[in-house]
Amino acid sequence: MLKTFFTAVGEYIILLGKSIQKPQKMRVFWKLFMREINDLGVNSFGLVIFTSIFVGAVVAIQMFNNFDASSFPIPPSFVGYATKAVLVLEFSPTIISLILAGKVGSYIASSIGTMRVSEQIDALDIMGVNSPNFLIFPKIIACVIFNPLLIAISIVFGIGGGYIAGVLTGNWTTNDYIVGIQMYMPNLFIYYAFTKTIVFAFIIASVPAYFGYNVKGGSLEVGRASTQAVVWTMVFIILSELLLTQLILS
Repeated sequence: MLKTFFTAVGEYIILLGKSIQKPQKMRVFWKLFMREINDLGVNSFGLVIFTSIFVGAVVAIQMFNNFDASSFPIPPSFVGYATKAVLVLEFSPTIISLILAGKVGSYIASSIGTMRVSEQIDALDIMGVNSPNFLIFPKIIACVIFNPLLIAISIVFGIGGGYIAGVLTGNWTTNDYIVGIQMYMPNLFIYYAFTKTIVFAFIIASVPAYFGYNVKGGSLEVGRASTQAVVWTMVFIILSELLLTQLILS
């Protein structure tokens, strides 16, 4: 088991070495890059916005209930600050990345896996094309560039969800919530959130690509590889978050 794991890690690193190279034709690369921006990023807008609004509302309500039950009086404005802090530090970078790992990761693994079992990748290799660079590199660059934008949108709409919750429940005033949002937050928190996002984006693009590229068999194996890709992507996201939290916030 351990030997298999280290073999897979070695294969993953070798595949990355072949992928992260200067494209053979920049014109073709930019065309693929823009297609991946649409497939991996733009198509995720709806899911990210929908999830962020409702989770932002839930976080704000939970914060209010905790503050209200406290034996010490806590100003209602801290609901806005706590909601912003939770979204920036944890929910938007981590939870949204885990959601994207399921949506984007399964798409990457299945699309590359289908090309592998249908021998399209073999055809690229025979024509002298660097197939890892051609198929994987545009996906990595698209995720690393576009995912921070998705996380920024998630933070904004999550805060908006908390505002909507206050309007609908009447538990805190609009003015209190806005005052809380405007409270000072260390720049380190923003740096931490977007550093995590970039690392997670790289994992989301590269790990499923490895599983898809190394599929052996038929359509059944492609489905299994997609499942494995999502599971291992989530595992590596959680492990890397622990490491980054220790490095940046400690």
